[in-house]
Amino acid sequence: MSLVQARLAMGVVLSVLIAGCGASPPIQYYMLNSVVVTGKERPHLAPNLSVGLGPITLPEMIDRPQLVVRTNTNRVVVADTHRWAGLLKNEIPRVIAENLSRILGSTNIRYYPQHGSDTAETRIYVDIQRFESVLGKAATIDAIWTIQRAGSTGRQTDSVHVQESVPDESYDAVVAAYGRAVFAVSQAIASTLQAAEAASSTP
Repeated sequence: MSLVQARLAMGVVLSVLIAGCGASPPIQYYMLNSVVVTGKERPHLAPNLSVGLGPITLPEMIDRPQLVVRTNTNRVVVADTHRWAGLLKNEIPRVIAENLSRILGSTNIRYYPQHGSDTAETRIYVDIQRFESVLGKAATIDAIWTIQRAGSTGRQTDSVHVQESVPDESYDAVVAAYGRAVFAVSQAIASTLQAAEAASSTP
């Protein structure tokens, strides 16, 4: 092969490599969303009740920008081109707070760390113990929460296991299922909060 041919061959190889690099898939960003609540679903609760939500703890495995999906019992995939638009440790409390505001009909629900909650009448601490999904199957959340009134040493703890179906193998479907699952967690927290407030107001 002549020097000219060698240079031409090298140029072709470099062109292919550059084209391959340029064909990398773009990063997709996803947001958790709250759910619209109808009036019939709202429990009766004092509208002026102030609630401080958080901090919320998450499994270390999912506390990252990328979506993490399970492929089998022992294996997960960290989807580098599918990422959360914000940090989950901030997005989950934001969505739960929005859901609680709509479920309870209250505008006095603040969440950590965006809003200070030390002066709230009632504090809610949430531990997300499981937050995982399988493409085309289901999104699952296991959560435990503790409710405590200001100035009281008593605490009320409850938990929930939620599973929402993922109708197809797209990441959009996974995120939508997570949104429904977080709403179900929010409903369970609202029920516990309602029971706690009813008990505290009983003479």
